[in-house]
Amino acid sequence: MAFEIIGTGRAVPPKKVSNNDLAAQIDTSDEWIRSHTGIGSRHYAEDTVACSDLGIEAALNAMAMAAGYTGENPAERDKAAAEIAPTIDIIILATATADYYGTPSTACIVQDKIGAKSAAAMDITAGCTGFVYGLETAAGLLAVNPERKRALVIGAEVLSKLMNWDDRGTCVLFGDGAGAVVLEKTNAENKGILKTLLYADGSGNESLLMRRGGTRNPFKKGEVIDTGICVEMNGQEVYNFAVGAISTTITALMESPVEGLGNITVENISWIVPHQANARIVQAARRRLRIPEEKFYMNIEEYANTSSATIPIALDEMNRSGKLKKGDLVLTVGFGGGLTYGGNIIIW
Repeated sequence: MAFEIIGTGRAVPPKKVSNNDLAAQIDTSDEWIRSHTGIGSRHYAEDTVACSDLGIEAALNAMAMAAGYTGENPAERDKAAAEIAPTIDIIILATATADYYGTPSTACIVQDKIGAKSAAAMDITAGCTGFVYGLETAAGLLAVNPERKRALVIGAEVLSKLMNWDDRGTCVLFGDGAGAVVLEKTNAENKGILKTLLYADGSGNESLLMRRGGTRNPFKKGEVIDTGICVEMNGQEVYNFAVGAISTTITALMESPVEGLGNITVENISWIVPHQANARIVQAARRRLRIPEEKFYMNIEEYANTSSATIPIALDEMNRSGKLKKGDLVLTVGFGGGLTYGGNIIIW
């Protein structure tokens, strides 16, 4: 049994915001942002666009590819996606910026809009590791029921609406976007998702969080709120955790025997696709592991940190540009709020 990715898609808002654009609004500079993070720009959704809107677009693009359509005509894309919609059995949507608090799940909104009437749908919250967790969750749900064949896994975020613009060290880091894949259960051998490792360290739960709005800090009648629900981050704690998480996950994936492959070596790896919160984090982990820079696919300069969407956006970019080839050995690695971390081994 194999779980193969048969379609990829992404959705990125057209509004591009450069470092210089931010520097005109807050006390920062292009030089500071680039030197500390490797970020040059990010994309922001319009006020009327929510998480599900980006998730729907990414899903339709992935579904259309699964049906064989990779063009740019919206009507043809939607027609192709409609062929796949009835065959989707599960929708897993990873996000920290859901359309609504608690319920309904954003996955249910996506399910309705894409016409996947037979699909179960749920959100998962694993921070920036959400897509890695989502792939394993979807594969597990497909595996346990012989009647399930296909899953749609989405990472979607609209982080620009949850920034504290007085926190210049955090607000410059994030962007909006969504990525998706269609996962299919097949009888192929040594293909698709071969292994996933998932971890969490809940002792770091306050290093990266949205403090207000939950049952720990609910709204109280008459309360004057100076700052709404927004991302809070201890940058140094997250940096230290992330470098260790990437190193630990890649090492564990390489040392964990995979049926048909044995232990993986650097030479075997075609691509490592990391969550991209900060280019300096990835660079520090890469140097620690002594892995060549060209093994890592990086696009943070264009998109900044899109949380659970970073890995699927990158996979779709690589897939559509021809960088991913059939048979490539791909390692994904994520880390984020929770704290969570983990990775997948995929034969493309």
